[in-house]
Amino acid sequence: MSILRLLLILFVIVAAGFLLMGYLGGRAQFALSRPQTTESSQTVARARQSGAEIAEKTAIAAKKVEETLDEAALTTKIKAKMALDDTVKARAINVTTHGSTVTLSGTVASRAEHDRAVSLARETEGVTQVIDDLTLNVRADGALK
Repeated sequence: MSILRLLLILFVIVAAGFLLMGYLGGRAQFALSRPQTTESSQTVARARQSGAEIAEKTAIAAKKVEETLDEAALTTKIKAKMALDDTVKARAINVTTHGSTVTLSGTVASRAEHDRAVSLARETEGVTQVIDDLTLNVRADGALK
């Protein structure tokens, strides 16, 4: 998890560096050429605006990547807990995460398995809400399948 965050931060720093180098390089080029005219001033203004828009879009993309990584980490934590638990059959339970809300879906064989799966999800650090879409595998005559 910390490696992914480090890579994300490194990506943002490199992108900002490229933007800054492009800005400074363009500024030096204009300074060496003829005196600025109204047309070149407009070009510089458009370039600055484009750079600002790119930086904003990069920041938004970086935030979305971080949110996605956090959601994947929560899902992985819960699935790992279920896989290590003798009561829960983790392969039959789907775990999806949106923000800090976790949804459990699939089929469980008993009330104990159901309760344990929900409990494991709720006990996971970072989870604020668990949506229980689990179904109990019961035959038509009321007996467990």
